[in-house]
Amino acid sequence: MKGMSQRITVVMDDDVVRSLRQKQAKLIKNSTKSVSFSRVLNETLRISLKK
Repeated sequence: MKGMSQRITVVMDDDVVRSLRQKQAKLIKNSTKSVSFSRVLNETLRISLKK
């Protein structure tokens, strides 16, 4: 469900940022398109919230 985007500020622990950046790097490596940090964060949150 995609709608209007909102810009928000959050403070994340270093280990969380590191994990998300590693996930982003893997996606970039396996893609011909750019993969933003926001996209990785949104997809990860969506998956986690469905559990």
